[in-house]
Amino acid sequence: MLVDTHCHIHEADYPLDRSEVIARAHAAGVAKMICVGTSEQSSRDAIDFAEKHEDIYATVGVHPHDTKDGYAEIAELAKQKVVAIGEVGLDYYYNHSPRDIQIAALESQIQTALDNNLPIIFHVRDAFNDFWPILDNFHGIRGELHSFTDTQANLNKGFEHGLYVGVNGISTFTKDPHQQQLFAAIPLERLLLETDAPFLTPTPYRGTVNEPAFVSEVAKHHAAIRGISPEDVATATTANATLLFDLK
Repeated sequence: MLVDTHCHIHEADYPLDRSEVIARAHAAGVAKMICVGTSEQSSRDAIDFAEKHEDIYATVGVHPHDTKDGYAEIAELAKQKVVAIGEVGLDYYYNHSPRDIQIAALESQIQTALDNNLPIIFHVRDAFNDFWPILDNFHGIRGELHSFTDTQANLNKGFEHGLYVGVNGISTFTKDPHQQQLFAAIPLERLLLETDAPFLTPTPYRGTVNEPAFVSEVAKHHAAIRGISPEDVATATTANATLLFDLK
């Protein structure tokens, strides 16, 4: 059994038939999927979608790109049936929202997670120098670094903070040997699998819309670079996802 811990198939502009996507996921052994909110509206949609589909779970949060449009509603949405706050964080690569607003939104949403005893899905890009001091101002954070592709030093800091690490299709197609070394260095007990569908489609499906069924290809890749079976990767990462997100 596999869990896609990060997808966006609930979004209004997701281009595939969702019933067929869910059926293909189940056929590929993906038993559970987490739909991740990226804005106030997206978070509401994730909750609605999860309520209508067994084995689909919702998170609520405002992505750093969208924090300029507001994030106050997340505190109320977090009281509904959700498994995490996210995805939240800092993104200084694009700076679609001013940095001071990104920081304020991150701090607010971390507090919301702590107030509701929820883990956090972090999106951090070119911003770890600000991210770690913010985390150190809070106690009791549980969560993961989503779609991690940064440095070994920041990977180690993530482990020091007790965070899990989410990997996706990037790991199957990157040509960067440094990144492949990073992926191989993630202990199984800290690894989570994700698609980020519809984005980051893994090999061998590059050029098509990503979907949760393809998380099986991510599992195969991480089995190959560790010299273990895909079943071992599936067992470990499903246990990690079940523990972190309290999946029933």
